[in-house]
Amino acid sequence: MIRLVHVLRRQPGLSLAEFHDHWLRRHGPLVAGLAEDLAILRHVQTHTLEGDANAVAQRARGGNMEPHYDGVAETWWSTEAELEAAVASDAGQAAIAASLAGEAEFIDLPGSPIWFAYEYPQVNPSPENVIARAKSNVVRVFYPLRHKASLTEEEARHYWLTHHGPLVRSHAEAAGTLCYRQVHRANSPMEEPTQALRGAEVESYLGHAEAWFDRGRAPGTEEARRAGAAFVEDEHHFIDMERSTIFYGKEHTIIDRR
Repeated sequence: MIRLVHVLRRQPGLSLAEFHDHWLRRHGPLVAGLAEDLAILRHVQTHTLEGDANAVAQRARGGNMEPHYDGVAETWWSTEAELEAAVASDAGQAAIAASLAGEAEFIDLPGSPIWFAYEYPQVNPSPENVIARAKSNVVRVFYPLRHKASLTEEEARHYWLTHHGPLVRSHAEAAGTLCYRQVHRANSPMEEPTQALRGAEVESYLGHAEAWFDRGRAPGTEEARRAGAAFVEDEHHFIDMERSTIFYGKEHTIIDRR
């Protein structure tokens, strides 16, 4: 599958609650109605949580990170070829125009980077049914990251996959991790025109890490503390913290045709 990742900042003048309400109740049904025309397999909104958790996660990494986003819109297709065919059709073009018009009503599009990505499961349940629903104790951690200037993109990806991934897996039980995936930017030829349509001015990320935890069963053990410290120490080997961010959210599934 290929995934479109769109990290969102809200239009000035909207509160976070107003932004989330418009996104879920007005834009969500619009996108759901476009599923067939755009061959969408799945579409999920992740609404950023208010509170201290985001700031705590940033302070743990030195505190000099980018401001967190207000949410993430993600769309999946079975293959890039299916996406390209849908976008090239008349119905697909009309659907894109309708979605863009809706986005412009509440999203700061220049300030909201967008890119295509492929996912690499690291700690993955079967079936893949872990969701941070609004009325559950489960939360999703979303961590869009850029690599250190001292590394090439290839070197950073390699380290992330072959060193950091195994490290996180080795501590997953102690950390109470329900699911953990690395989602790497695809560098698709469709990325640039997709960004241009929205006037995106913010550079896309190398990708993002995503993880799910049950706050009702969050471990407070010495092993959990050591796991968190090991994660953060290793992140500094390849992540440019000042050009990355991290935040917590709740998911709303708008389309799921898997």
